Amino acid sequence: MKTLKKIALATTLAAIATSALAHRQWILPSTSILSGEDQWISVEAAISNNLYFPNHHAIALDNITVLGPSGQALEKHSAAQGKIRSTFELQLEANGSYRIFSGRSGMFASWEEDGERKRKRGTAEEFAAMDLASMDKLQLRENASRVETIVTSGAPSEIAVSGKGLEFEFKTHPNDLFTGESASFRVLLNGKPTAGVEVTVVQGNDRFRNEAGDLTFVSGEDGLVEIEWPQAGRYWINASANIAGADFHGIPLKRSASYTLTVEVLPD
Repeated sequence: MKTLKKIALATTLAAIATSALAHRQWILPSTSILSGEDQWISVEAAISNNLYFPNHHAIALDNITVLGPSGQALEKHSAAQGKIRSTFELQLEANGSYRIFSGRSGMFASWEEDGERKRKRGTAEEFAAMDLASMDKLQLRENASRVETIVTSGAPSEIAVSGKGLEFEFKTHPNDLFTGESASFRVLLNGKPTAGVEVTVVQGNDRFRNEAGDLTFVSGEDGLVEIEWPQAGRYWINASANIAGADFHGIPLKRSASYTLTVEVLPD
């Protein structure tokens, strides 16, 4: 009976601790570093309160892209999309680094109509076709996000930047991370080093901690961020930035971008 009470109390405390947390997106490989030929991994993708426990919503499989070391798109094997997670397997036929990511962008509008607040999500094309100028107390927002993980088989290969949105230029390869060693990367916004971007780092399995233990960093003048890992494990890294001075067909537009990465840190 005491054991059951302790379990119930722990469950209640965990629910209280996580209730204030925002839902976090992540893509998690079964392993990030492999050697040998013709390797396979499994991948999970979800949006959840806890890292890395699917408990809210799946990331749609159609939104997930896999690129091989030479940049070619690869097939997702045994793919399945459930309510709380998506899963698939990936064959690593060539040596090098593989990118697995979900990218999305969209607009959101809110306005008043007959005293009632209205809301709509959609594409830029959909909003351009609307009579925005006639909408009362209109607010427009646009967000571009990318959720990613990187897996390496054999020798790592270069991770190229796209020059679009918020992203990291890796000075330390994301599959070469060890405790006791610092890793550095540069925060880029549309290809330019960006200072003052807040980067949050959280170790996985926060379900089993009273405190999530978030680590917060801010990119320097050259956009650089340096992290020294407190211990081995999987880490969720997130950065977000607001983009000032935009408008959409003459309407002020609040723009933002975010980048999320899952990495694996090994013991030294």
